[in-house]
Amino acid sequence: MSLLRPLNLPKAPLKLSSRAGRIYVNCLVRKKQIVLTPEEWVRQHLIAYLHLHQGYPLEKIAVEKQIQYDGFTRRWDIVIYNAAFEPEVLVECKAPEIKLTHEVFMQVSTYQQKLGASCLILSNGNTHLVYGIDVKEKQLLVMEHFPKHI
Repeated sequence: MSLLRPLNLPKAPLKLSSRAGRIYVNCLVRKKQIVLTPEEWVRQHLIAYLHLHQGYPLEKIAVEKQIQYDGFTRRWDIVIYNAAFEPEVLVECKAPEIKLTHEVFMQVSTYQQKLGASCLILSNGNTHLVYGIDVKEKQLLVMEHFPKHI
């Protein structure tokens, strides 16, 4: 399997490098080189898409931060904060060969319960599931498109 496989996202302006037989990508948010894995390939494409095509400022995007949940330490993939620096969009990235199953949805929903984001995105780079959350009505709304920054 190729790390650089095409995704169902626009081509991203990623800076790649190689050393000691490994490929690295310069993270658009963390501003450092990260070992390129299939999941990182998806994550960087999503960051580029959300920034360049949906208008989210890079300074409002956080990547791979720890969260404590039920006594466990976990890491969410991407959170986009609103102007009040509250989580607005929570993104869970998987490698292209990973199916977006009920288990993946449950994983991101546990993060959402802790963070309180109003939008969830699950993506393996080819399939994208986007949900809005109506907190008052306690409903999950299927969205047809990625949210745009307002």
